Amino acid sequence: MKRKVLFVATVLRGHVLVFHLPYMKWFQEQGYEVHLCCRNDTPDPDVTVPYCDRFIELPFERSPLNKANLGVYKQLKALIDQENYALIHCNTPVGGMLGRLCARAARKKGTKVVYTAHGFHFFSGAPLKNWLLFYPAERFLSRFTDLLITINGEDYHRAQKFHAKKTALVNGVGVDLTRFEQPVDRLAARSELGLKADTPIVICVGEHSVRKNHETVLRTAAQLPDVHVLFCGVGEKEEELGALARELDIADRVHFLGFRKDVPTLLAASDVFMFPSWQEGLPVSQMEAMAAGLPCVVSEVRGNADLISQGEGGFLRKPTDADGFAEDIALLLGDPALRESMGARNRREIENYSLDAVLAQVTALYEELLK
Repeated sequence: MKRKVLFVATVLRGHVLVFHLPYMKWFQEQGYEVHLCCRNDTPDPDVTVPYCDRFIELPFERSPLNKANLGVYKQLKALIDQENYALIHCNTPVGGMLGRLCARAARKKGTKVVYTAHGFHFFSGAPLKNWLLFYPAERFLSRFTDLLITINGEDYHRAQKFHAKKTALVNGVGVDLTRFEQPVDRLAARSELGLKADTPIVICVGEHSVRKNHETVLRTAAQLPDVHVLFCGVGEKEEELGALARELDIADRVHFLGFRKDVPTLLAASDVFMFPSWQEGLPVSQMEAMAAGLPCVVSEVRGNADLISQGEGGFLRKPTDADGFAEDIALLLGDPALRESMGARNRREIENYSLDAVLAQVTALYEELLK
């Protein structure tokens, strides 16, 4: 009989399909039967999940205080108690909370429990309510964790004070660098956007949310005549951002492109990557910009600063420092050689964060647990 593993996360499209398929594939290749529990947030009710032998859809809610999660707890605990899992890998705050609580009895029988913190909600500068709600919960739940994986330095050092049997730092979730190996016709890509060969372009990739702080991008662009901004992503703040662009009289230089599958092409067509987010774990969009060879002008927060040092690969500023961001971008746009040298540094650095490199890190941790 095959040994079984279970992956637990809150949502399918927004998390599992983005981050976990390489690891599920690895387990299948090792001869394991792979199970998955999460909410199906795709439009397809009969979705087929790659590298998954059994998909158990459970209606996880993102808020840990949502009463609907009580029903999820009961169903998930019944499943874990029934199956003899060799390993359970929990992800996302709610998936991590419910998965570890439900696995307590199984863990006493030998099941190994892994939790990946993709960025603790408590961090330097986080609101007090985050610390009051999430810090005690994560510290308590670490007691039921055989391996706690972190993806940035701040979280790693903080988690070492918790109670997990082992705490590890890995280089994020891995970037598929093969997506950036094909040459891109930069002029053609710009032409499709209606932009000229010499148009200065700043690109931002990420959802339009409070967390991503795109308002600062617009206030920065207002200080940079002739600069066009590409926004790749969707979200609840888009209409508000459009109104601010009109208020700042830069709407003709701001392009809301929506969700895009051709991000590598758009990055290659751009000059500078900007990312003034309030918080990050280890941002995939910034790593992809580095893989594309762009200098990165980003906020000085956990995750961003793990990838970029001041003057090395880009510049760091406080999230709302539009004046400072404008200075940095103007410097880069006026110095092609500096852009090229920073971009080359970023291409070299991101090799350490490739999908192959991270897969090797994580699977070595799996093997150590399961041997």
